[in-house]
Amino acid sequence: MAGAATAHPLTEANSRRWSREEYHRLADEGWFEGQHVQLIGGEIIEMPPQKGNHAFAIRLADHQLRKAFPSGFVICNQQPFRVPGSSEPEPDLCVVKGAVREIDHHPRHAELVVEVADTTLRFDRNRKASLYACAGVPDYWIVNLIDRCVEVHRDSIADSAEPFGYRYATVATLRSGESIAALHAPAAPIAVADLLP
Repeated sequence: MAGAATAHPLTEANSRRWSREEYHRLADEGWFEGQHVQLIGGEIIEMPPQKGNHAFAIRLADHQLRKAFPSGFVICNQQPFRVPGSSEPEPDLCVVKGAVREIDHHPRHAELVVEVADTTLRFDRNRKASLYACAGVPDYWIVNLIDRCVEVHRDSIADSAEPFGYRYATVATLRSGESIAALHAPAAPIAVADLLP
């Protein structure tokens, strides 16, 4: 029909996925100056500023883990962790097996990852839990500041419904009055109350 508008099919908007190499190049060029970002599944995620309780909880957990783990383990504090694929999270705490001089690069394996969560709780429970399960992290703790508990995730299994194809089969919620021992430091239980501000 003359004069009729031509119909165009609607298309979905595409988001841009970034490789780890592109992410590092952008950082080198100063794109993230003054921002706290992480590469998760090819997306550059801007993390919220740390509140006082969040920073305090990281210090508490760092202190407790240093007491619990024997020599031969290194506690990395908010440093990049190289997981498979296009992700490079920076967990609040990451326990790596080895001597400090042996870990001269971003670790690729961790015995325990700890995230302190308030505003990021849903993200840490869903996307990051799936990411760490996919990476083979055997022990993942969320220090949940909102509900004042520690969520312990263990036993990684494949699950195609999850963001990274894996999840933890065992999830336990522990509260003040209870304690938890890391899988690689079973003789040194940590009181949940000592992890909460």
